[in-house]
Order: sequence, then C-alpha cells, then structure tokens
Amino acid sequence: MNNCGTKYKLIELLNTIENAFFCECQKDKLKDLFIDIFNDENLYVVFMNKIDEAKKLLKKDLSFFMDSDPAVNSEDEIITCYPGFKAIFIYRIAHIFYELDYKIYARILSEHAHFLTGIDIHPGAKIGSPFFIDHGTGIVIGETAVIGNYVKLYQGVTIGALSLSKGSSLKGMKRHPTIKDNVTIYANSSILGGDVTIGNNVVIGGNVFLTHSVSDNYKVIIQNPELILIKK
Repeated sequence: MNNCGTKYKLIELLNTIENAFFCECQKDKLKDLFIDIFNDENLYVVFMNKIDEAKKLLKKDLSFFMDSDPAVNSEDEIITCYPGFKAIFIYRIAHIFYELDYKIYARILSEHAHFLTGIDIHPGAKIGSPFFIDHGTGIVIGETAVIGNYVKLYQGVTIGALSLSKGSSLKGMKRHPTIKDNVTIYANSSILGGDVTIGNNVVIGGNVFLTHSVSDNYKVIIQNPELILIKK
C-alpha cells in the first residue's frame, strides 16, 4: 500500500462493488477504480471471475435470510438494513483479496465491516453458503475457522482461539474451530480451539463455553448450571 489514500479508495471500490451487485450499475467505474488502485488489468479479470462466484454465494445467503427471519419484509430490507448480511457481504469480498494474497487490503475491508456492524470476521476464515447472522453485534470469527453450509449464528458468538503464549509461533496453524453443516449457535456462546469440531445438525444453546468437540445431532445447553448434552 503506497499511502493512506488507498484505504479510502478501497472502501469506495467496495461500495461500487455493492452497487454493481445489487443495482447492475457502475461497472465501468468499478474497473476504473480497480485499475487505479492495483494498476493491473489482468488482476481485474481474475478478481471479477471470483466476484461472480461470490455473487452466487451471496444470493444463497440472501435467500437463507428470507427463510430464517420472520421479521423481514423484503430482500431490499436485508440488503440495506441488516448488519449480519452487510458483514457477510464484506467478508466475501475481503476473502477474495485474502486468497489473492492482498492480505492488508482484506483486513482493511474486514475492519471496515467491524466498524459498521460490530461483527468481526477475519477474511481468512472459510465460510460456506448459505450463512445467516441474526442481530450479530459482538460476533467474532477467527482466521482459521471453517464454517459449513446452513449455519446460523446469533449475537455475541465467538468462534475463536484459546489464549496461548508465543502466539506468533502458531502463525499458519489451525487455531479456530470447525463448524459443520446445519449448525445453530445461540447468543453469547464461545467455541474455542483449533482441534474443536462441531458436528452436523448440532444446536448450541446460549452462554455455552466449549473447548471440546461435539458429535453430530446433539444439543448443548447449560442447565442448573451444568453442561448437558441431549441426543436429538
């Protein structure tokens, strides 16, 4: 990055991508901005191919929001008003930059999303589709987290790492959990550790603290105040 102005150009690029996604407009401006920032037309072609893939995922995310929230009245309401969808949209764009090894650009976008929504998704996380975030404030998803399809998260959820000394020595290692398909995690639950896998069709109740794996088809809740696993 050459100067701080690049940050603001990158956010302008993000806004232009959003308009091109949902309004089918400003595509010429998108190309001009991209080449202005990166000075690489070949990279623009690669990026746009990946954008097309991201658009397919986001359409599935949008439909999942419609199916999952009885309070929503239209897709336009989700696109313009829902912080969860905004965070997912920006994550999917930031993840492209991360995969193309423009990691500081990816982090700029993820922190912009964090500022706008209160949702902190590292651009290196691997998140399937469709994906649903309800309310969302305080959600944290770490760099090496892997999240499957048809996953729902509620506010305050952390998909994080255990606190360890000499953290820099763990760079490149898997530090965050794997969440498989059809999992629902309710408010303020924390799931920590790179060796942790949450199986298919699991429901995690509110305020649960987990540092171990859960097999398929379980509910995990806190009751009196012990941790109880109930076979579904």
